[in-house]
Amino acid sequence: MTPMIFGSVPFEFLVSALVTILVVVDPVGLVPAFLAVTHGLPAKNRPQVALRACLIATAILAGAALIGNWLLHALSITLPAFRIAGGLLLFSIASEMVFGVRVTRQTETAEQAIEERVRNIAAFPLAIPLMAGPGAITASVLLSGRSGGDPIRLAMLLTVIIATMALCLIVFLLATRIGRLLGSTANMVMSRLLGVLLAALAVQFVIDGVKVAMGG
Repeated sequence: MTPMIFGSVPFEFLVSALVTILVVVDPVGLVPAFLAVTHGLPAKNRPQVALRACLIATAILAGAALIGNWLLHALSITLPAFRIAGGLLLFSIASEMVFGVRVTRQTETAEQAIEERVRNIAAFPLAIPLMAGPGAITASVLLSGRSGGDPIRLAMLLTVIIATMALCLIVFLLATRIGRLLGSTANMVMSRLLGVLLAALAVQFVIDGVKVAMGG
């Protein structure tokens, strides 16, 4: 007999998955980071970054929910190792933001350079590790394990992931308006300040990964 969705365990799983994924991804909290990493891009390119990042993050989290446990075991990769690697990569981006060494090309090939930058920024650091980072991947894998292979629960989890990424897209699109209101000077200051915050976040990723790896 098919279990009822409302007033039953599957509904409780839906609420648990929704709260967990929303808290871990934190769409609203990603807005400052989005403004910082897209600083210097034309306004027309920011929606492309937002959409591409959300699609990539959706694919990663959905994949983690469906085959995460199997893949990690198959590759002998631990989540602490993933957290450390993500932290080191994020720190490299943060250092560029702090010291203002991010290149803005103003040549005849600017459009091609911008398109390449759009793809790069969307994949890293927005999709990985800010949106689909170790925490979100871990949550997806754990929630998938709690589903016990039930197709209804898995469908709920995938729906929650898609809905969360859709919310991310909405707030990112609104963030471009905020960027225009702030102006170039404010954006530059914000980029430096958020670079420091991202560097601290990157270091925290590494510390957490080392702690877990050492059994602390």
